[in-house]
Parts: sequence; C-alpha cells; structure tokens
Amino acid sequence: MWTNRKSGGLLLKAVSHFLKLRCGPTVRTQCPRNPAASGPPWRLLFFGTDQFAVESLRLLTLCRNSSDGVVEKLEVVTLPGDLPVKRFAQENQLPLHSWPPHDVEGQFDVGVVVSFGRLLHGELIDKFPYGILNVHPSLLPRWRGPAPVFHTIMNGDSLTGVTIIQILPNKFDVGPILNQELHPVPNLCSAEDLGAALATRGAHLLVVTLRKLPERIANKREQGTAGVTFAPKVNKSMSWINWEEQTCEQIACLCRAIGSRIPVRTTWMGKTVKLLDFAGKCSSSAQRNQQPGSVCYDKASSCLAVRCKDGWVAFRTVVLNKRLTAADFHNGYLNQTSRKSGSSKGAEGQFVSRTDSAQKKVWTGH
Repeated sequence: MWTNRKSGGLLLKAVSHFLKLRCGPTVRTQCPRNPAASGPPWRLLFFGTDQFAVESLRLLTLCRNSSDGVVEKLEVVTLPGDLPVKRFAQENQLPLHSWPPHDVEGQFDVGVVVSFGRLLHGELIDKFPYGILNVHPSLLPRWRGPAPVFHTIMNGDSLTGVTIIQILPNKFDVGPILNQELHPVPNLCSAEDLGAALATRGAHLLVVTLRKLPERIANKREQGTAGVTFAPKVNKSMSWINWEEQTCEQIACLCRAIGSRIPVRTTWMGKTVKLLDFAGKCSSSAQRNQQPGSVCYDKASSCLAVRCKDGWVAFRTVVLNKRLTAADFHNGYLNQTSRKSGSSKGAEGQFVSRTDSAQKKVWTGH
C-alpha cells in the first residue's frame, strides 16, 4: 500500500509509540557476532614479541589499510622491553596494550598469537567470540614447543610447514588445527633462513584462514597423538659436540641450527674451544684410522679438520681466549704444544668430547 510522506510519518510515529509501550525504550546495543553466520572484516587483537611475529603483524596492518575486507580494527599486546613487535606497532601507530590486557571484552572478534611465549587463561580466551588463533612454524603435532625451527634443522627434517590452531586455555601448541601448509626444507638451510621463510608463509596462511574463519572453525580437526615431538628452548648444553657419537651430517645440522647464536664447542687440553665458520665435510690427508676427536690442519682448504664418527668435518675459525684462524690455531697452539711435548700423536692433537644426559638426547634425536 502506497502512502504519502505525511501519512507515512504518522504511521511510523504510531508504530514507534506501540513498540515503546510493549518493549520499553529503545537501547542501542552491539549485537553479538554469531560464529556460524558472521564473517570478516574482523576486529583483531594481536599478541607477539619477536621478528617472526612482525611478519604476521605487518601483513595484518596492510590488510587493515586496504579495502580487501579482512581486518577492520587492529591493536597489539606485547611484553616489556624494546621488542620488534612493539617497535613496529609504534612506527605504524597501532594501539598498544600491556600484558595482561584489560578492558578487551566486546572490543574484538578474534585474537591472534604469534611467538608470544605466555600461557593464556580461559577467561581471556572467552572474551573473543571466535577464540584466539596461533601461527606455529611446524607441522603440528611435530615440534610442539618454543623452538620448532631450530629442532627442524637440528634433526635434519626435509619437510616442515606452518600450522594455524585455536589456542586452548593454559596450554601450548595442542589446540585444534584450522589450517596447515607444507614447506620443503631447502638443502643446507640455516635456522635463520628457514625461520624467515616460515614467518612469511605463516603470515599469508593466517590471512587465508581469517578470510573463511567460520568455515575453518566448523571443519577444525584435533591433533593426533601419533608423531608428537617436542622442541624445547635452545641452550648452551646443546652446543657440545660428541666426536665419538655424532656423524658429519649431525654436526652439520647442529651448526646450521644453532651456530649463529651459540657456537658449537669442544675441549682441548682441558680448555673450552669454540668452533666457528663450519665448512662442511672434508677429506683429510691424516691417517684413516685416527680416532674421533683427532684434529689437524688442512692446508688446501685453510681449515681445521676434526675426525668424527663417520668422517672429517672442517672449521675455519677457532675461539680459544681470542678469535683465531684455523692456521693461527695450528701454528700457535697445536704445533707449538706438540713440539714441546715431543709427540705428534698426544693429547695436543685431540679434541675431547664433553657429554651429559641432556646433550645426549639432542644428538640421538630423542
């Protein structure tokens, strides 16, 4: 039925008066979002600390500033200190929250955690209608824990990936999987290079997941119990080489995994020696029957060659009180000590392994 403007206005007033009598005065409220029906753009609260997390935050910021309809609002929670995530947030005028965040209920749809290192309790998670997502750089349930990239390289894995999960209260890396993507590990790849590649891949997978988040949540799958491995923090105890037990490949993986942060170590004449600039497997002119730990200078490659379980490995630099080239260590220490002792096959030509139970677990892959 068509009405003119005046009669239409009278009709609207009558309907409004009836609703007020029946329902009370009108109150403007924000409707709760229904995970089964609603979708992006999302109001996001991001939790992160390091450079790995910055890559996801960077892409979310680009999404917020564009018209692609994924991110409507973006704010950041980080920890105290001069952290990469905090610097990025400040440079891009993203609102910052201290940990733990307050007054977030009703302000955000989804939380995103990337390399944050803090357990989240259920009361906080429940303030996000779609829960809190986590970007993890491994193919969960393999390598749960704070250092999956390092353990991927240390173990010699040829395949890894990134996983998007929902976070469970007070637990790390065990939530249901929303999305997962494979990533081959390049030959001779370092932990730093792999971490950078997975940071980029994880950021893109996060945005892909957010585009169809309700669908991903509806089709989430629980992590299985088969294939679970753990990736504890890297520490100095992992850096000791056991020449009798570790192969050339295992030593190479160890150096690529932690060498840039924690130099691999051994002992010589009762002193700790740091071995830098790993040069790979080498062929030594020394006698084939020399025992593991035997050390000599390889003039052709200007490297220090050390016998391990199944061959020889080479290093270009040694730290013994000060930084030395392989040639300097040979001429100033190995050669001189050997001459003083009058022997060419004594302790002065031998690196000695130092092992303990924690380190043994590392080089046996358990």
